[in-house]
Amino acid sequence: MPSFLAYDGTELAFDTSGDGPPLVCLPGGPMQDSDYLGNLGGLSAHRRLIMADPRGTGGSAVPADPGSYRCDRQVDDVEALREHLGLDRMDLLAHSAGTNLAVLYAQRHPERVGRLALITPSVHAVGVEVTGEVRRETALLRKDEPWFPEAFAALEAIVAGNGDAAAFAAIAPFWYGRWDAAARAHRDAEDAHRNQEAAARFSDGAFEPDATRAALARLASPVLVLAGELDLNSPAPAMAEVAALFPHAGLVVQPGAGHFPWLDDPARFAATTEAFLGGATS
Repeated sequence: MPSFLAYDGTELAFDTSGDGPPLVCLPGGPMQDSDYLGNLGGLSAHRRLIMADPRGTGGSAVPADPGSYRCDRQVDDVEALREHLGLDRMDLLAHSAGTNLAVLYAQRHPERVGRLALITPSVHAVGVEVTGEVRRETALLRKDEPWFPEAFAALEAIVAGNGDAAAFAAIAPFWYGRWDAAARAHRDAEDAHRNQEAAARFSDGAFEPDATRAALARLASPVLVLAGELDLNSPAPAMAEVAALFPHAGLVVQPGAGHFPWLDDPARFAATTEAFLGGATS
């Protein structure tokens, strides 16, 4: 696996697959390695995917300073990867919690961002609120599913502030457009690919939403915000608010998709994302 040195000497790994112009991909989790992204629904047929493993995950080394797991401090890791690849500007794709890192990178290095694809993004870095009512309304789209009663009861407990580990496990079906064997396997593999210590430090003091929103309002780069119609984590109404923060953003809501839209409809996801990266309007 190729690697490069970060600003503090930590050796960071990335993998590559596919053909075409490079696309740097930042995984979510937070602090999960890039394995779960796969080939992004076949996007590797159009792009050379550069899959970054965040420090302390996958093939990347554990840093000497655990404080460097903070999202804002990882911006320098992304910049070091760009320099290692020899790219003047780079197209970026980020998923879920990884979108926090992508927008902080765009805030600090706007001149280095070509096109920015935010897939079912997190809202922490930009300060958009996802209300319990919006989550309930999104969940009710699944009311005819056999697993719905147990999962919805768990969601109600979480929204009320009474959710425990069992409740968070019970809402897992809401993350996928189809709660089938493939989705279960995908979910079961998560813990082995996430650095829990790093995840606990990821957001700690890292975000200043007002400053980030002000910077993103000046971003000249085209932006795609791709939401899943059924995504409880990043529901479409909140994603519309995220898209509105950018002067050149388009919102696409993928029908029938959850938090991992490339799993639910790979062809649609790849076609939508490539159309944006190739310069078509979304």
